[in-house]
Amino acid sequence: MKRLTTILMLTGLTVLTGCQTLSGSETPKVVEAAPAPQPAPTMIAPMVEKRETFVATGYAVISVQNHKNAAQQRLLAIRASKLDAYRSLTEQVYGQQLDANTTVADMTVLNDTFRTRVEGVIYGANLVSITPVGEDTYETTLSLDRAVVQELRTQYLTQLASRRR
Repeated sequence: MKRLTTILMLTGLTVLTGCQTLSGSETPKVVEAAPAPQPAPTMIAPMVEKRETFVATGYAVISVQNHKNAAQQRLLAIRASKLDAYRSLTEQVYGQQLDANTTVADMTVLNDTFRTRVEGVIYGANLVSITPVGEDTYETTLSLDRAVVQELRTQYLTQLASRRR
């Protein structure tokens, strides 16, 4: 019984500490209700689509290209930087699949591995620039219009739906 009385007293004090008395000159403050939570986005409806164009940049190092001729190494680096930019654009349009595996023993991480995969079709990308960066790197920038992105996503989702049938 004594324990129940103590619990009731503590509960009463907790409730009263949240109260405030008002003198005659004070007006009560109006508390606005919190906005209703937004429904969780689905895979079909992109989370945020405010960009008019999607821009992706890719890089490649000249000296690591597998050729003895310096001019051919530069051309291969340009091609590799363009492919890297396409990969980055594909990530923005379709997302990236990530597989991770962590092994822990005695509260110590023994092994941590990550594998990512990007898959998709990109068409209609505009080549913005191919620029040498420093003495040994090329940078390629691509852009893709939002309307094309929407079309690509629609086709992808249609293809996914036909696979499931």
